[in-house]
Amino acid sequence: MIRWLVLALALPLLQACSAIKLGYQQLPTLSYWWLDSAVSFNDAQAERTKEALANVYRWHRGQELATYSDLLQRTAELSQGKLQADQVCSVWSEVQALMDRTARVTITQAVPVVQMLGPRQLSHLARHQDSKNEDWDKEWLQGSAAERYRSFYGELNAAQVALVKTQVSQSSWSPEWGRQERLRREQDLLSTLRQSGVGAASAAQVEASLLGVWQRWLTPPHEAGRAMVQKMTRQACDNLAQLHNTTSPEQRQRAARRLRAYEQDIRELIKP
Repeated sequence: MIRWLVLALALPLLQACSAIKLGYQQLPTLSYWWLDSAVSFNDAQAERTKEALANVYRWHRGQELATYSDLLQRTAELSQGKLQADQVCSVWSEVQALMDRTARVTITQAVPVVQMLGPRQLSHLARHQDSKNEDWDKEWLQGSAAERYRSFYGELNAAQVALVKTQVSQSSWSPEWGRQERLRREQDLLSTLRQSGVGAASAAQVEASLLGVWQRWLTPPHEAGRAMVQKMTRQACDNLAQLHNTTSPEQRQRAARRLRAYEQDIRELIKP
């Protein structure tokens, strides 16, 4: 639940498109619909959730969008030349910092809602998770990596497609690991919500518990999981830099134009 909100509010940087302005402006409503489908709020919970979402959105639009715009501008400039893996990882670290700030504000706003959740809502959430897990493969594994890069750089040549296929075949990530990690995060959230529901804990305790869920989502609690995440992150940085450095001037110009279009969308959103 928290994870989805954070990713949704990070939308301008993580999933930009021609409809970004409209989508961002509708985020409080879209977020509420998604959360209600997952939890099935009663009237009091619905009112408090809408208030919390409006508060997070107002903060995010007023305080964070300028930072997204600046990051996109710098990334567009980087895309014009060759990239080092460390540069890619540096950008990703900035993205994570943005997401972490949003998570902390979101968690603070979410506390009163979480304290109102009862067994009925948590059972509904568990069933919702089970339903989503059934089509996890289709949601997260369909489409090739080459297709995703193609939407950014334009048509890839045969050598670039072959490179991407090689990178994927050598990746440390596997569907089995991804599924296991997904289930771990879901159980972590459910367990925390059960311990934080009606009358179970103080607001400060609930906030600390939810922050722990978020931190464990980013960094698995076990050493083997942490090592895997670090390895996959480094591989992703290496892979993107390697592919980027094979691109033509035209492909790099296309990438830069896409990034600058996203930046312009965000600057327009910042305007009163």
